[in-house]
Amino acid sequence: MDSKQRAVSRLIAQAGQMLLAHGAESTLVGDITRRMGIAASMDEVEVSLSASSLVITTVYKEHCVTTARRSPDRGLNMRVVTQVQRICIMMEKGILDYQLAQKKLNKISPERYNRWLVVVMIGLSCAAFSRLAGGDWSVFAMTFLASAVGMTVRQEIGHRHFNPLLNFSVTAFVTTLISAQAVIYSIGAQPQLVMASSVLMLVPGFPLINSVADMVKGYVNMGIARFVFASLLTLATCLGIIGAMSLTDVLGWAQ
Repeated sequence: MDSKQRAVSRLIAQAGQMLLAHGAESTLVGDITRRMGIAASMDEVEVSLSASSLVITTVYKEHCVTTARRSPDRGLNMRVVTQVQRICIMMEKGILDYQLAQKKLNKISPERYNRWLVVVMIGLSCAAFSRLAGGDWSVFAMTFLASAVGMTVRQEIGHRHFNPLLNFSVTAFVTTLISAQAVIYSIGAQPQLVMASSVLMLVPGFPLINSVADMVKGYVNMGIARFVFASLLTLATCLGIIGAMSLTDVLGWAQ
């Protein structure tokens, strides 16, 4: 069996694994892996995706190699996705061969923004929603505080690799617990807006968008899996919110 085919199979399997783990939609994963394989002189490349794994088959000079990889969710990171796309384009243009592409792929790291910058920006975005909904500056400040503390809790739990459902539930509980103080102490003209706006950071928008995109483009199983996962995240968030509201005896935006 040709060593080049084995190396290319490992290359495109790793690329597909990284794309799937960091939030790329299924069509993009299949397209990039096929293009990389063809650019590396493979005759055929076939890709099969599931919610947590992928199977890739390459055909070269009538030899067939099939490899499977697990792909656990590692969080949304568009930097990884764009870096893999760049490697694919460079291979197609002949700038990289499969060996150089493997070296560049190994150097890709999921770098993230500074955590405190993320906390501040999440706080400002949720606070901006409360302001757009008609809240005054006191509501704005309380929303910023609740969402910023909630995001800090979410990051700390995420760094310890807890289950995402537990993460969302605890984050929603802490965020709602803080925002409920605005209602209890009547902070601002419309304190219930704090409770509604501060948990908007937990809306699983990207998984829901990807699930619809996958189903529309023919990856029905992947779309259903992603939709179910996004729904479970939403359920976990609701449980955290209801728990905090029950503890503080505050109805929040339901008033």
